[in-house]
Amino acid sequence: MFRILKKQVLRDSVVLIALVTAALALVTAPTQAMTGAKNGLTLCCNVIIPSLFPFFVLSSLAVDLGLAAYLGRLLEGVMRPLFRVSGCCAMAVVLGFVGGYPLGAKTALELYRQGLCTKTETERLLAFCNNSGPAFILGVVGAGIFGSGQIGLLLYASHCVASLLTGLLFRFYGHEDPRATVTSYPKPIAATTIPAAFANGVVRSFSNLLNICAFVIFFSALLQLMSYFGVFTAIARLLSLMGVSSRYAPQLVAGLLELTSGVSSLGGVDSSAGSISMAAFMLGWAGLSVHCQVLCFLIDSGLSARTYLLGKFLHGLISAALTYLVTTLFPLTYPVSYYLTSQTQTITQLDFRHILPVTLATAVLCWMALVALCRFLAGKTGGK
Repeated sequence: MFRILKKQVLRDSVVLIALVTAALALVTAPTQAMTGAKNGLTLCCNVIIPSLFPFFVLSSLAVDLGLAAYLGRLLEGVMRPLFRVSGCCAMAVVLGFVGGYPLGAKTALELYRQGLCTKTETERLLAFCNNSGPAFILGVVGAGIFGSGQIGLLLYASHCVASLLTGLLFRFYGHEDPRATVTSYPKPIAATTIPAAFANGVVRSFSNLLNICAFVIFFSALLQLMSYFGVFTAIARLLSLMGVSSRYAPQLVAGLLELTSGVSSLGGVDSSAGSISMAAFMLGWAGLSVHCQVLCFLIDSGLSARTYLLGKFLHGLISAALTYLVTTLFPLTYPVSYYLTSQTQTITQLDFRHILPVTLATAVLCWMALVALCRFLAGKTGGK
């Protein structure tokens, strides 16, 4: 009993100190906090909302209208032996690879909400389905930061392979008790009409995006304050005492907190195997900002966040190891671009609004292709 009270007092003390420190920082440097918040808001308006919103609606429609169930029948023979999850979980994996963070986790929660996968299967799925998208890795990280499309391809390939290897490792997580199958599913939601599914998908997707944008703005302001008060430098010195290279320590700290800031800061270092592998780790880990977005989805779901966090950590380690192995065996010597080296202050200048029609068209084409596949499968099933 005494130990429990002691832990509670320690936790409350840490929270109180953190709140007082944050309040003092806001009072002392309000301009820096406002600048960081503005950068985060600009990033949300120009990048996050245009690139994620159509795919959020698409994933919601696919699950609510039963498309995931059709795909599950087709891919059950692949997903079950490899990852010990139902075939419908393939939709979360595919959308996670295409749409980027945090679409994979959001789709996995939609599948669980519909009763298409068990609690254990969803926790396995969360360990590897939430991934960075090709547009960010190939365009921003590869071509923008390292100035090389080949480095972007290497990072994306290692990112995907590491994700699948993480899924193979987590197939051994938990166990399925046939007698508990009924209680391990949430209550299924009845199939709905297309207008109702569309309306619900738009509303839920916009609500989820607001939560995501809130975390992006908060962490943008936090990183700006930490940089202003020299927190990154102090932590980097501590890490250097622990054997971490002082050349990468500040970038590692930034990447652990926020993905975009971490990988962007690598643009001013070099294009060696170390920096490329560090970028691979950051892309796999995703950053605390993305994790908070996913944990927001997990509220009231009853799902454990430990498997998700452990999966992302393993994803980062495996991706970094694969990247380092390839770059060591086949050295890549490309000039480093200084584009985006000022972290979020520069990346927020990117304006994705002009490609919104292309993003919408891509989402519509993907939806039409999935509907056509669904009808084809239904016809084949009916024919049998």
